[in-house]
This record gives sequence, C-alpha cells and structure tokens, in this order.
Amino acid sequence: MKPVPHARAAGNFIKDEERTNWHDDTLWFVREKRDKAAHGIAEWELLREWASQIKNHTLSCLDEYLLNFEKQAIANGVKIHWAADAAAHNQVIYSIIKEQKISRIVKSKSMLTEECGLNEFLHQQGIDTVDTDLGERIVQFRDEPPSHIVLPAIHLKKQDVSETFHIHLGTQKGNNDPQYLTEAARGHLREKFIASELAITGVNFAVAETGGFVVCTNEGNADMGAHAARIHIACMGFEKIIPRTADLAVFLRLLARSATGQPITTYSSHFLKPRAGQELHIVIVDNGRSRQLGRADFRNSLKCIRCAACFNTCPVYRRSGGHSYHTAVAGPIGSILNPNLDMKANADLPFASTLCGSCSNVCPVKIDIHEQLWKWRQELAKEGYVAGSKKAGMKGMAFVLARPGLYRFSGRMARWFLRHLSFLFKSKKLNPWYRQREMPAAPKHSFRNWYLKNKKK
Repeated sequence: MKPVPHARAAGNFIKDEERTNWHDDTLWFVREKRDKAAHGIAEWELLREWASQIKNHTLSCLDEYLLNFEKQAIANGVKIHWAADAAAHNQVIYSIIKEQKISRIVKSKSMLTEECGLNEFLHQQGIDTVDTDLGERIVQFRDEPPSHIVLPAIHLKKQDVSETFHIHLGTQKGNNDPQYLTEAARGHLREKFIASELAITGVNFAVAETGGFVVCTNEGNADMGAHAARIHIACMGFEKIIPRTADLAVFLRLLARSATGQPITTYSSHFLKPRAGQELHIVIVDNGRSRQLGRADFRNSLKCIRCAACFNTCPVYRRSGGHSYHTAVAGPIGSILNPNLDMKANADLPFASTLCGSCSNVCPVKIDIHEQLWKWRQELAKEGYVAGSKKAGMKGMAFVLARPGLYRFSGRMARWFLRHLSFLFKSKKLNPWYRQREMPAAPKHSFRNWYLKNKKK
C-alpha cells in the first residue's frame, strides 16, 4: 500500500491544534532537559568528538570488527545468525520459534524489529508477540506503530492511555491517574514475563573485543524477559558494533543525556554468554546498511545511536508527529536513512525539514543530518522522484535569482500585490502557506534600497 505523503499526514495531525501544541511543548521540554544535562559536564563536546571518531573508525574497519565479534560471541556459547535483509531477519526468528515449538514471546523495544516488520510477519504466521516496553505496549493495544524511537507513545495523552487500558485491561473507565495505570500495566506484563518462553531484545552496543552486547532501558523489561525465558534472541543492525569495552564509557555518557536528559539509563545491561540451560542467539542484520555505507555522502548516518535528540529539537517533527513519516524511524535521522531503503516510497521525507541545522547541533555523534537532507533532495531530484511542479518552481526561482534586474522587479511586484491584492494571498486554496500562518505586512521598500539610502549615514 502506498504511504500517505508526509505533508498530507502532517496536515491531518495539526487539525487538532491543542494536541499539536501539547506535542510540540512536550518534546521541547525533553530537548531542554538534554541541554541542561549536556551543560552539566564540561567535557561534553569532547565526548561528542570521541564518539564521532570512534564510529568513523569502526565504519572504516567494519568487516574486521564484525568478524571478530562473531568469533568472540561463538566462543562465549552464543549462536550467531546473519541476515541480508528484513525477510531473512524475520525468517531466522521464525525458524527458531518453530524449531523450539514456542508460543509465548515477549519483546523489549527494538527499532530494528520495527524496521523489519517482525510483529506483523509473526502475526501472519499465527504467532503473537507481546511488546513489554510500556509505550510500545500501549501503541500495540491501539494497533498503531510507535511515533518516536525513545518515547513510542508520546503522541498520546494520559486520557488516551486510560481509555486504551479500560478497553484492553479492564481498568476503571475515566481513571487517568498515572500511578494507577502503570500498576495495571505492571500486573499485566508480569504475567507475560513469567509465562514467556522466548525473549526478543534489541542491541544498543555490541563490543567486538568481547563478543558481548549492551541493552539500555529505563523499565528493566529487557532484563525481565531475557532472564525469565529459556531462549533470548538479540537483534542488531551491524552498525551497532564498537571496538572495545572501554568505548562504552563514551557512548553511555552521551546516550541517555541526549535522549531524555538523564545522566544514564536506569538499566544498562551487559550480556556476554547464555546462562546455564538457556540459548542466546544474535541476529546481525544488513537490510540496506551496506548500501548506505557505500554512499560517500550518507555513510556517516550509520553512526546513529538512536537517541532521538534530533526528533526532540526538530520543529517539523514536533509539529507534525511521528506517524506522518510513515516509517519505523521517523524524524530527521529517519529522513536520511529511509530513502536508502526505498527511494521512491520515501522521497517526500528529506523535504520534511527546514534545514535549520538544529538536528546536527544536538547529535551526540556529530552526524551532519541537515547537510545529508539537502544532499538527498538533490539525489531524489536527479533520480526523478520530485514532483514536476516542485522542479518547475525551483527552475523558475533559479532563473529569477540569476538575474538581478528581474529579481528586483519581482520584489517590487510582490510588494505591490501584498498591498493592493492581499486577498489573493489569503486564499488557502491559492496559497497553502497561509493555512497555518498570518501574512506579513508588505515592507515599504526592499533591503537593497534601504541599504543604498542609509549606507553613508
């Protein structure tokens, strides 16, 4: 099914102005917490530089580190699987489920499994998976995808959660108390953990030196699943690899501060080998990453540690909501990752940006996100995935801007129209820009004329 374009989906989201403002304010609050946490340590910019350089080095030696990770993990008693794409990833997990005759599965947050559509795939095979992250479980009940990679249900208010829990968990109708709702979720999920046979987790960092990996959560649900079930499957994109255990100190100091403004995640859990009687599997996934690695302009997008700092600062994401991006990873980083997966289906996403650069400024690993968005626009236009009207408009603008006399004449005409025919600009059909804005008053004269008149004063 063809995805709804970002502009149209965003238009639907902003129809509820009160919710849009609340969404915007809530995410900006998280951004402000990030700033306070960053300013609280003097070496913040040094940590960012170290993290960026570690990732640059790792991407340049990726084959070596991945093979070393595999060797060390196998020596630890871990079973390693390689998956070229989403279908292979899903098939690996399905094969383990069938072989072990598993019917009760819990899963902690994993954006890779969202990217691969694992839940939908297993559901088609008659197998249900219980998401155990609270936000993920809420949207799973509602049959919605996550709208944010760290805060999956950030688009919902407590009243929405209360209604959802009333329908699915039988809680008191209209009881919006967060503690009551959390306790209801805790009781519900505790039963799922105890009964589970298989736990699926993501991987935040995989260490080539040891063959171990780290999972970061604030709820402890990954630990509950992995320690209760007899089989643990960890799913990782191959870019999650880092060289040494010592490197974790850099990334763990950056991750939570960038994501939520915390000094560190509540649980930073290290997994090295299966416990007695348990199987531990790691699925290492490509799914277009090697292609992105080969794109000189876009390869360093693979440095991303999925903190979502770029989401929380982006004025477009904050006002349009995560579901308007029609992909598992939304926001600015998703807009440079997803065209690599499907250029045609995601051609609209690099244009969902003001190119203000705030995303690059807050990125803990110094990805040049706004520059890559700009480069993707050029790439998409070259490949023919830009609407004819946009291409014609850009050509027209280039023609005018290349001719100073025509540019000055156009400015005079625009000011005249704003003064005398302003009703044309206030037509929402003729001027979509006006739908969410107020038209400015026409300036008395151009900046050039003002400058020429005043430069000798």
